[in-house]
Amino acid sequence: MDRPARIVTDSMIGMKLPDYARLSPRVATVLGHNPGPFTGPGTNTFIVGASRRPILLDTGQGVPIWADFLVEAMTELAHARELDRIVVTHAHPDHDGGVAQARERFGDIMVLKMPWPGHDKVSADSMTAIGPDAVIEADGVTLRAIHTPGHAPDHLCYYLLEERALFTGDVVLGAGTTVIPDDTGDLGQYMDSLHRLLELDIETIYPAHGPVIHNPKEKIREYIAHRQLRDRQILDALEQGPLEVMAIVKKIYTDVPEYLHPAAARSVRSHLKKLGQERRVTEHEQRWSLE
Repeated sequence: MDRPARIVTDSMIGMKLPDYARLSPRVATVLGHNPGPFTGPGTNTFIVGASRRPILLDTGQGVPIWADFLVEAMTELAHARELDRIVVTHAHPDHDGGVAQARERFGDIMVLKMPWPGHDKVSADSMTAIGPDAVIEADGVTLRAIHTPGHAPDHLCYYLLEERALFTGDVVLGAGTTVIPDDTGDLGQYMDSLHRLLELDIETIYPAHGPVIHNPKEKIREYIAHRQLRDRQILDALEQGPLEVMAIVKKIYTDVPEYLHPAAARSVRSHLKKLGQERRVTEHEQRWSLE
């Protein structure tokens, strides 16, 4: 039987999401309004809490209209005028880019995240460092940090105990798949992170991009199978002889628009890096071959 070309078949291209919406009694979302080929309709930022001082989880890219919608959502959906704290999943600009805006609107709020020296936009003196298994409590909600490196070394997912829900940042998206940067990412670590998330008791995933996921175990298994398939496709392509990265992309990403091939090349390089660490492939003069 022929192997499928891909496992994950949905996409965020052309997707629309509301400016803000109530998702559950404890969670509301505000769209970051930074649409793009890798952000979909934009970054989901979350108001988390059942009181008048909720937590803000991620801050988008710093688009001015996001801050306006954040204030509206706080008033209409949370009946709140203050934030307890800001919690950040990781130091990519579409997640921590709006910290200054949130502070302009709500005061000098504490920012909690796992440090990534040289990459954090938030200065060390205005950030509270947290790490794996940190517990963040506010009225009515308890978040437990889970270190999930791979997309970024500082990436934390947050488990909402009261809902058995998981804020996955960029580890699991509402549609499509996440890019593993070939410079600062690590596909081996990413796969380990996915396997550890499978062990959690999860009913709902709130991703940083795309819609809410109501079949979390199925989605995570799909993500694992997708990466395993890409490994096999790369190895199959190299059976015909040494290839440069873009040649591999053109062989296996036949259903992806050409303008996305540079991003696909980043993922291929991440796979090759992992396969190289496993001693299954080797590189010579920018051409890859089987070990």
